[in-house]
Amino acid sequence: MILQQPLNENLELIARQVVEGFILGLHKSPFHGFSVEFAEHRLYNQGDPLRHIDWRVYGRTDKLFVKRFEEETNLRCCLVLDTSSSMQFPRDSGRINKLQFSCVAAASLLQLMKRQLDASALAMFDESVYYMSDCRSSHSHYRMLMNELQRTLDLQTDNKVTNAAAALHLVAEQMHKRSLVVVFSDMMDDADHMEDLFSALQHLRYNKHEVILFHVVDGAAELAFEFENRPYEFVDMESGERVKLQPHQIREQYIEKMNEFRLEVERRCHQYHIDRVAVDLARPVDEVLHAFLIKRNKLM
Repeated sequence: MILQQPLNENLELIARQVVEGFILGLHKSPFHGFSVEFAEHRLYNQGDPLRHIDWRVYGRTDKLFVKRFEEETNLRCCLVLDTSSSMQFPRDSGRINKLQFSCVAAASLLQLMKRQLDASALAMFDESVYYMSDCRSSHSHYRMLMNELQRTLDLQTDNKVTNAAAALHLVAEQMHKRSLVVVFSDMMDDADHMEDLFSALQHLRYNKHEVILFHVVDGAAELAFEFENRPYEFVDMESGERVKLQPHQIREQYIEKMNEFRLEVERRCHQYHIDRVAVDLARPVDEVLHAFLIKRNKLM
């Protein structure tokens, strides 16, 4: 498995291996740029691409017109990482946590964008957006973003809460319209702010961004609540709140609530036409990315 290599030394090498393993069977790019807004019609000239002909206008006027756009662009992509304290779970030695998974996946996508000569940006947030780069395609810019991801791998903070809604609203406004926005988050926001979070996702779509959400969780601990039947002290990594209990006392109720939450996120993503990728830390990064990119490649 690729992630057997030390993360703190080989992030770029791991990202390169993930991408190379995928592009061996690649027939076309899984991501495409967008044309900007329609500008005007002009009369068809012999040799113009037929795909630009406006057949509706031809049906009304019996004349051939082609659509003109202000410019054609390569893809613009913004990778958005939630770095709040809950993303640093689990902290067990030797296990990859949610933030590390996200950094490796983001670095792999960054490597893929570099190979496609596309422009990339990186945003990181916890209770606020504390890092947001420009969107560029130069090699020096790629190196800067990769170094930032490398520094984030070993991040450990306590009581850093999530304000994903504010972060996504900012990204929606800052990024050029019709960009690709890839979000890595466990979506573990305060229950009172969930509507704000869904509103922010809708804002991204309203600004004509294509949105992919990598919803990252530890399936065994956070979804199935697989703990031994003995007393535990559970600590909220964002608030610091502590609760002592035996898992069997709340397992059934906990699993029910988590399933409701997961299904609601899935429903909202479907409603807003957001591509949600369910990520369980039990699966290797390369396996998750390969499955997603191959599926996407077939659909495009």
